[in-house]
Amino acid sequence: MLSTNINGGIRGGFVASDGETSGQDKLARVNTSIPHPARVYDAWLGGKDNFAADRAAAEAGLNAFPSTVKSVRANRAFLARTVEYLVAEAGIRQFLDIGTGLPSANNTHEVAQAIAPESRIVYVDNDPIVLVHAEALLKSSGAGATDYIDADLRDPATILQEASRTLDFSRPVAVMLIAVLHFVSDEADPYKLTDTLMAAVPPGSHLVVSHTAKDIFPEEMAAFERAMNENSAEKVTLRDREQVTGFFHGLDLIEPGVVEVPRWRPRSDLEASAPAALWGGMARKPA
Repeated sequence: MLSTNINGGIRGGFVASDGETSGQDKLARVNTSIPHPARVYDAWLGGKDNFAADRAAAEAGLNAFPSTVKSVRANRAFLARTVEYLVAEAGIRQFLDIGTGLPSANNTHEVAQAIAPESRIVYVDNDPIVLVHAEALLKSSGAGATDYIDADLRDPATILQEASRTLDFSRPVAVMLIAVLHFVSDEADPYKLTDTLMAAVPPGSHLVVSHTAKDIFPEEMAAFERAMNENSAEKVTLRDREQVTGFFHGLDLIEPGVVEVPRWRPRSDLEASAPAALWGGMARKPA
């Protein structure tokens, strides 16, 4: 869920491009004829914030990989479990969530602030619909803070600059890259982007990644990749477990390492058995 356009800002809520302050201004940027990953994801979840082009792309992906919806739900559950671990066990109180998507159940700030109300979260996405909903629905607890940035993962310097309005980069931060790096091509060097983000946060910070897999259900996922790339402007690059593990280079992996997302510290055998074609993992930045 990528974007290209950031300048200026408004503190304490949506960080907008020049002069954009109203929901109507943001929605005027929506091109409903081009599928957007956040809205395709919303269509898979049965949401209402999507258009015909998004639904067509979602259907193409679902036809190629019938377990797509189960994978998406397993990914959301992975997000919630990682945030719970970060707050309750790792003591993290700051989150940089890039590629937020449309608000759903168990958003990062809801999970974090339910345990530690003082938690501070910065959400990053580009779709104007996502940003309008985030501004309206992703409300912080009184003790914490929740802000929103219109940003491009491929421009980490700008993300870090804007996020520093809310986050204290002298204290540990959890960088959340949930189902977003597969929208970054090899040519755009997603490893360099991740390294740049992690270089800006102090020891004790954590990186969380989930990434669509090419070596889980490989035949179906090859068809899924073709279907999505034929039906969406945002191209998908699937990666295998070794490639996903590479995002954690120089960091200390948290057990159980890089695994299928349902198998990352599941709450139950049922949760662990969900079919999901995504690798997920978490690592800590050492001293």
